[in-house]
Amino acid sequence: MALLEIKDMNHAFGGIEAVAGFNLHLEGGELNGLIGPNGAGKTTIFNLVSGFYQPTGGQIFFRNTNTAGLKPHRITGLGLARTFQNIRLWPEMTVLDNIRVAHHYSLGYGFLACIFRTPTFLRREREVTTAAYEILESLNLKDFAQELPKNLPYGLRRIVEIARALATRPALLMLDEPAAGLTSADLQGLIDVIRMIHQTFQVTIWMIEHQMQVVMDLCQYIQCIDFGVTIAEGTPDQIQNNPAVIKAYLGDDTFQCC
Repeated sequence: MALLEIKDMNHAFGGIEAVAGFNLHLEGGELNGLIGPNGAGKTTIFNLVSGFYQPTGGQIFFRNTNTAGLKPHRITGLGLARTFQNIRLWPEMTVLDNIRVAHHYSLGYGFLACIFRTPTFLRREREVTTAAYEILESLNLKDFAQELPKNLPYGLRRIVEIARALATRPALLMLDEPAAGLTSADLQGLIDVIRMIHQTFQVTIWMIEHQMQVVMDLCQYIQCIDFGVTIAEGTPDQIQNNPAVIKAYLGDDTFQCC
């Protein structure tokens, strides 16, 4: 049984079809990529899978559950986490608290327990703090626990956002352009972090990325879409030399992936 199965998914904004007949079979343990030119529909697909949009056609099954109509927090509870193109950290909260807040859906206590600081509240708060520190340590971020994200270099903020997604203990981690805004000097560090996460946390990763160095170094299998339609899929070598991919990106045969 696939971890994530998408069948003939469609989505339209008014009269514009952003995604047409998209299919995916993602097994547990894979590290796969979704690529395509700007405006191809990649982030729309991620928004559909994570519950921010509802498809106008087709089906999405995550862990054998039909996610139609489920809100994003319910899908997160099933074991799916994601990051965004634009970093969405709370800049005035410490790095530690940004990680801690990711546990809100599974705290197990209510408003009154928080007000009266019950034993359940105190125990769960200790557990959440310990778990947050473990995540930070595994990504070499422990020294920044009390820093505000706004004071960190951009590349570190990217890693903090990934750490927050990992704090939900996902089975599937969806990364939306994790290399966006990074300098070429930061790319290898990001590649190393993602590879470590895939191996150490044994999490399935599905990523959107424009930086071909990242895609080609990490991904086992890649889909390429253009104008909402899948135009090619295969291994990195197959994608790199696919004429349809070359044309979609540059309109000629001068495409160099890496």
